[in-house]
Amino acid sequence: MVYTKKSPALLIVGLIMLAIWFLASNGMMDPYIQHLGGSKYKYTSELTSIPLYFGILAAAFGLWQLFGSHREGHWDYYSSSVAGAMFILLIAMLVRWFVAPEVAVISHAFGKVGDTGKYIHKLLGLNYVVLGILTGIVIVNVFGVPKWAENGVRLSRLGLKTGVILLGTLYSAAELKNLGGLSIVMIGVFVLGSVGAVLWLGARMKIPNSMGGVLSAGMGVCGVSATVAAAPVVQAKSVEIAYTIGTILLWGVACMFVFPIIGNLFGMSYVQFGAWAGTGILNSAQVAGAALAYQPDGIETLKVAEIFNITRVLVLPIIVLWLAVWYVKREESAVAGQVNVGRVIFEKFPMFVIGFLIMFALSSTGIFAPPNHYKGKYFGNTVESGFKESNLLKDAQIAVLQAEAPKVQRENRKAALQRLIENRKIMSIDDDDALRGLVNAKILSRDANKILKGAHKAVRHTAKKIKAFRKWITWLFAFGLVGLGMQITISSMKQAGGQPAVIGAFVGLGKAVLSLIVVLILVSETI
Repeated sequence: MVYTKKSPALLIVGLIMLAIWFLASNGMMDPYIQHLGGSKYKYTSELTSIPLYFGILAAAFGLWQLFGSHREGHWDYYSSSVAGAMFILLIAMLVRWFVAPEVAVISHAFGKVGDTGKYIHKLLGLNYVVLGILTGIVIVNVFGVPKWAENGVRLSRLGLKTGVILLGTLYSAAELKNLGGLSIVMIGVFVLGSVGAVLWLGARMKIPNSMGGVLSAGMGVCGVSATVAAAPVVQAKSVEIAYTIGTILLWGVACMFVFPIIGNLFGMSYVQFGAWAGTGILNSAQVAGAALAYQPDGIETLKVAEIFNITRVLVLPIIVLWLAVWYVKREESAVAGQVNVGRVIFEKFPMFVIGFLIMFALSSTGIFAPPNHYKGKYFGNTVESGFKESNLLKDAQIAVLQAEAPKVQRENRKAALQRLIENRKIMSIDDDDALRGLVNAKILSRDANKILKGAHKAVRHTAKKIKAFRKWITWLFAFGLVGLGMQITISSMKQAGGQPAVIGAFVGLGKAVLSLIVVLILVSETI
């Protein structure tokens, strides 16, 4: 069978990409970009490069598919997937560059929601990831995936696996020293407990093993990343992944509202609330949102919540290994009797998780960024570490800070501000944290806060290699999740029923309540 069809579709996709590049490069798209965000629009460099490269590739392949001769074989099968892959990539481009920013513009027009200080699209997590999945769902259910694109759509999971591998570059073992014994124990207990509870409830409610496996990872570990990492291990269907991601996002949105209210009712310290949010809320962005909502005038809560969030990420390989053994035992023992666990670990453990561990190990050596980095960011106020002398504060900026210094009351902030004035740059990580808290407190004028933000950016660097990795991760997940959405039909969602949401809500509520009790009893002002 010859898979490669003589179709103009791939050529058309390539021409659309090239048209986007041409319009952006020649300034013809500037009025619309101004509408989408003006100077805050952050995708201009992508618009003037990425569609050119992939547009040329797609157009070249499209001409060959349309006019070339095709024969049955391995090359024929793989080349037939190019059209679908480029179709997914085009949708991801449109969503990331235009749809998601347009949603943000509309959201800003409605204003902030109540006392949350956040806009609708932030509360609902309507970023390019979620919108990409929704776009894929609309395409497959309203229009259907074209025949010429079907093989390429199946490639989407390869993009997700590759993205998980590269996630390992964003973390380093140096962060382990900041975790603290209690955070490791708490996360270990609640992650393992949540995973076990979902698997147990899933068995009682007779949901498919694949659904139970992927839901347990998402609800137990760290949200979307864990869902994507566990899905291939338990052979989860696209609709099962969608259910899990939906449950995580809805639960996270609810927690962002409820957690700060409960924290204030119990009079929780910043450390207590950070520990609770980092344990009980799944999605990283929503953990940060709840922490900043609880302490808008500092970052102590946010830092504690991040410590717990890092711990969860590092537990992920253990959970994937557990699910690999659990799934094979459940699926194969019903057919073949006793299962050799050692063989399962050796043969079934997913290579992409091993890739994650390898990249994490390499990242910890400092090959991509200084070994003490977190997500590629590190502190450096010397020329050798990346600080530019041109970023030293100017006389006029120093004068602004000196004039407003009397407004600052907290001793650590006063001392940090004084050292900044004397040295014209931030002198330590502790000073940087104190000044970030001062900015969040909104005690100083807008001009003064702008100066402090500039001083922070001058000493916080992101390694160039990590920047590149993060771009690839962004596009791999965008590509993979759009393709995932194209595999989710309304009929399959109806067939799955609402049981996953019930299980997720029960386990999520249980973890939130129990972790609150543990935090109130065991956590004080330190971890």
